[in-house]
Amino acid sequence: MEGKRSEKVADLIQKEISQMLAKSVKDPRIGFVTITRVTVSEDCRFARVYYSVAGTQAERESSMKGLESAKGYVRKELGRRIRLRYTPDIMFQFDPSIEYAIHMEELIQSLHQEKEDHGEEGD
Repeated sequence: MEGKRSEKVADLIQKEISQMLAKSVKDPRIGFVTITRVTVSEDCRFARVYYSVAGTQAERESSMKGLESAKGYVRKELGRRIRLRYTPDIMFQFDPSIEYAIHMEELIQSLHQEKEDHGEEGD
């Protein structure tokens, strides 16, 4: 039962932080950040927030600094929005999975293009 509770809390935290980033966090360094998932410790005292950023390496680093600086605000706001005994400590963690998926898609597309190009030459 306890594992289920932490999953529900994680889902709620993900939803709330996504809304905050879209509406109330005004740091210009935070670019196109997507919260990909949240994991919460069993006692709900720590939350690891995984995010992805659309853009260059410099934009990613800038977004990371912006998220770190907004951490206190995000935690305070979570405490206001979600009724928990303890507001979890937030740790932002970059999630490279979306970039990896995009990279794999580009590789597959280039292989298909190569196959088409070589197929036309053989005619």
